[in-house]
Amino acid sequence: MDPKNWTVGKEKIMIQKREPKMSKKRSYTPEFKARVVLEIISQQKSLTQASREHRVRDSVISRWKQEFIDRSPQVFEHGKMRDERDQRIAELERMVGRLAMELEISKKVSNVLNSQ
Repeated sequence: MDPKNWTVGKEKIMIQKREPKMSKKRSYTPEFKARVVLEIISQQKSLTQASREHRVRDSVISRWKQEFIDRSPQVFEHGKMRDERDQRIAELERMVGRLAMELEISKKVSNVLNSQ
């Protein structure tokens, strides 16, 4: 008996196999994520409202919110990090200059010794 083609009384019941849906992973821009999280943090919308309106699962928005909160101190460290980076660049530029001078001096010494 083929389970795809059963008969109950005079009615024929057809059972169709459903193919599993291939879910596409949606990607969201950082701006969109920030806007949604700010709506929740500023209490303009509840988590459920934002989830329904933007068609994003509650758990996903909760994860965005937690990441937003965890990374928020970095906003204020930006100037500090830039200063450290600029200092490191200046230090490396001085080192390159010093090494270039040492190389030039070594070449001159080598030329003088080879010419004798």
